[in-house]
Amino acid sequence: MRLEGLEALLAHPLVVRVARELVERPGTPATPDPDARLAAVALVLRLGANGEPELLFIRRAERAGDPWSGHVAFPGGRKDPVDASLLDTARRETLEETGVDLARDGLILGQLDDLQPRTPTLPPVMVRPFVALVPEVELTLNYECADAFWVPLAWLRDPASRRMTVLRERGMELQVYSYQHGEHLIWGMTERILQQLVAIAGAGEGAAEGRADAPG
Repeated sequence: MRLEGLEALLAHPLVVRVARELVERPGTPATPDPDARLAAVALVLRLGANGEPELLFIRRAERAGDPWSGHVAFPGGRKDPVDASLLDTARRETLEETGVDLARDGLILGQLDDLQPRTPTLPPVMVRPFVALVPEVELTLNYECADAFWVPLAWLRDPASRRMTVLRERGMELQVYSYQHGEHLIWGMTERILQQLVAIAGAGEGAAEGRADAPG
């Protein structure tokens, strides 16, 4: 871990608030279902060109048999035997998928609440989200990622950016809360994790209220 290049990001009011909230109210661990696999993701923040924090998303590659094929997600994945902890999982998966070395270049602010899918058709998994800061980094995507992009945290905090969307998934018509950022639709479990960050960053009135029972 190094602080070089992170001073301005650490001093930003939104990041100061997020860091304080994660210290005062650490994420709540969940008791996973007996058959659930453990997983972790990283919510990676950098300072954008305009001096405002931006959040990293990936779009998963289209893969047969992957229930989240093609979905927008945070870097991360399932815990491997080589991982001593779920934080190690988040670091390893982020490095593999994006080339961002959180252990070397990042600063972990803390963790959010554990989450599990709400839909029984999805594989049983428990996900632990970690919030991390990085300096300016170069992304190097592996075969698991079709794309990666940064979204301003201020835009995500704007209640007008979150909307109800009707989509079809696994043969079902769903009404879900989502964010449409350019060609990318952020919804499902990623949106649920994002709402935790939005809430502690200080969402506008109503931005973190009412969640649809969306799959994912």
